[in-house]
Amino acid sequence: MRITGGRARGHRLVTPGTRFSGIRPTSDRIREALFSILDRKVRDALVLDLFAGTGALGMEALSRGARHCVFVDRSARALDLIRTNLQRCFPNPAASVFRGDLTRPGTLAGLAARMPGELLFDLVFLDPPYKKNLAQQALEMVDKPGILAPGAMVVAEEERTQELPEALTRLRLIDRRRYGGTGLWIYSHGPYSR
Repeated sequence: MRITGGRARGHRLVTPGTRFSGIRPTSDRIREALFSILDRKVRDALVLDLFAGTGALGMEALSRGARHCVFVDRSARALDLIRTNLQRCFPNPAASVFRGDLTRPGTLAGLAARMPGELLFDLVFLDPPYKKNLAQQALEMVDKPGILAPGAMVVAEEERTQELPEALTRLRLIDRRRYGGTGLWIYSHGPYSR
């Protein structure tokens, strides 16, 4: 697995090495397709990578010009992988790494309270374990005041046969893609422009 574009293009990412680790990284092909869709939305974005796993999505964003990425996962193993990958790919990463169980109510609000100032995210990645209704819960979690900047994009990854809503209070579905067994749902917060 490698970074597919930007200044760290070609850098290999450390992965868990076994499919039984509980960490399922987004494939190179899917990340490349996703970032082709997101295009200019990544540059200078403040990014939130929830259920981060190896951190591949957030690191791809950093490589392509994101201003800062906040990685969140509940697994100590995942956080170690993220820190290792940041050190391998970026000399001085503009990143923060937090441990948090996103299946518990209030976790995201608690993390937001630990961030400096009033940070509003421009781009959010949700890549929870498949088929556990966690993508739906995570969408509802970020669809609250004080998390998303106007025009923010939210990308949810889930098993392709699952159903996610077309609209929430602040988010509306603008694109849905399928790649093998994986589905991507792309939402916009407020007005959408490419």
